[in-house]
Amino acid sequence: MRKLKIIEHISLDGVIQHSEDENGFPYSGWNMPYRTPAGREALLAAHTESFDLLLGRHTYDLWSEYWPDAPSDPFADRLKTATKFVVTHRPESLNWGPFEGVGPDVVEGVRRLKAQDGPDLILSGSSTLTSTLLENGLADEVVLAVYPLLLGTGKRFFAEGTPAQTLDFVGSTTTPSGVQLTTYRPTGRI
Repeated sequence: MRKLKIIEHISLDGVIQHSEDENGFPYSGWNMPYRTPAGREALLAAHTESFDLLLGRHTYDLWSEYWPDAPSDPFADRLKTATKFVVTHRPESLNWGPFEGVGPDVVEGVRRLKAQDGPDLILSGSSTLTSTLLENGLADEVVLAVYPLLLGTGKRFFAEGTPAQTLDFVGSTTTPSGVQLTTYRPTGRI
C-alpha cells in the first residue's frame, strides 16, 4: 500500500499560488527569496528517495513547461523519473512522462493508486485536489513549508467550505531564511 503525502509551499495567510493567472495574481515566484541550500535539503528529505506524483491538470501543465528540461540535480531527477498521475479529462494530451490519467472519479482513482504497490504518492500544488483528498480521508501526511510573509490574495490551501479537520503534529524544522517545514498527520473531522 502506498501512502499519500501533501507537500505545499504556503504563505502565513494560506496562499499556495505561485504563478500568474487570468485573475491577475501579482506575486509570481514569491518564495524565491527564501530559498537556501538548507531549505532545499529539508524539502528533498520530505520528498524521500523515490516517489510518484499526484497532480491536477493545471499544476501538471505548469510543471511540464519547466521540469523536463531542468538541469540535473537530485530533486529534478526524482521529479523527472516519477510517474505523474494526473487528474484530467484529457489524458491523451499529456506529454511529460511517465504519466497516467487518474480516471473520471478522483476519489476512486486515488484509492486505487494507494492500494497498488509502488512508491509513495506526493501531491504538490493542485489546490483543487487538497480539499478533496482530506475530506475523503485519503491524505496520510501533510507537510507545509510556511514562508514568513502575507500575500493577501491568491489560491488558498483549502477550498472554501472544506470540512473542519484535525491534524496531529509530527515534527518541524526551520531553515536559515525563516521557512518552517511542519509535518502533520490528518486524524479526521472535528
